[in-house]
Amino acid sequence: ICAFVHSPKGFPKLKNDTFLRAARGEETEHTPVWCMRQAGRYLPEFRETRAAQDFFATCQSPKLCCELTLQPLRRYPLDAAIIFSDILVVPQALGMEVVMVPGKGPTFTEPLKEVEDLLKLRQKVDVTAELGYVFQAITLTRHSLEGRVPLIGFSGAPWTLMSYMIEGGGSTTMAKAKSWLYCHPEASHRLLRLLADVIIDYLVGQVAAGAQALQLFESHAGHLGPEQFETFALPYIRDIARAVKSKLKEEALPLVPMIIFAKDAHYALRDLAHAGYEVVGLDWTIRPQEARAQTGKDVTLQGNLDPCALYAPKEKIGEMVKKMLEGFGTQRYIANLGHGLYPDMNPEHVGAFVEAVHAHSRHINKH
Repeated sequence: ICAFVHSPKGFPKLKNDTFLRAARGEETEHTPVWCMRQAGRYLPEFRETRAAQDFFATCQSPKLCCELTLQPLRRYPLDAAIIFSDILVVPQALGMEVVMVPGKGPTFTEPLKEVEDLLKLRQKVDVTAELGYVFQAITLTRHSLEGRVPLIGFSGAPWTLMSYMIEGGGSTTMAKAKSWLYCHPEASHRLLRLLADVIIDYLVGQVAAGAQALQLFESHAGHLGPEQFETFALPYIRDIARAVKSKLKEEALPLVPMIIFAKDAHYALRDLAHAGYEVVGLDWTIRPQEARAQTGKDVTLQGNLDPCALYAPKEKIGEMVKKMLEGFGTQRYIANLGHGLYPDMNPEHVGAFVEAVHAHSRHINKH
């Protein structure tokens, strides 16, 4: 596999490029659809594959990541695959230990407490040495997809990763991480810069390995207000897009579309639309028309059905999808959920969502 990492040659020809065309703002016959966390515990085959495995050991196995990435595509006519991995592989690359605790989620054995703790982090990260297993998973999966659909690579954004590294896991308030922003702004910027530099190399490496689009997850944007977002999140989000694109050019790699998903950051939609990303992902708490008005005509929007809508009866899901498509319009739009799928969701309802997007968008486009 490693032979492909620096020269993604000999990949199968892409048969369905609807997702990439929509991302670039080109016309599509139907609205493309994929789901965040589409490779997940809601699928019985996922639970079977993963059952005996430690979560991060799974992430480090290219073969397992490939298998888990392909599972939802065997069931549903999705328009994109997203590599199975985790955003916390980046803090691991910086030398932090993260374990998956059942019932609690990802947990850092030694979170950052004092500013001095920043010195414990690797200041220079060789992403191929530390995260080569993700690149191998991407290359293997790209071949295994046989050109069926494009493969999306991803990373967490600096603020979201910083918040995990300081909180030591999930948190409802992010009070520890936010206190750094108020009490230690310089140290916060040092950490955010370090993260951004690793993320840039990591994303470029994913494209070199075969990723055909990239998504940056700023999942904890909603914990920041407009001012803090503008100071501690947005500059790095912008910089990542700019630097990734310039490095891709330098290395003669394909310029792939980039998606920014900043959950609960309505206050920043205008800024995000001008941050250098082709696609702006949306959570379910904003009206489609309002998002369009704020982001303008030059970006594609992605989202934003409430994941919990999939608990509704199947025909109701169809109605909600139709309304969503009417709100966004079928062009310059990628259908998705406003966040990831939950483990207790019915796989058939996920199928109903995917099929409804295709059926209703085709119908709207014809008429």
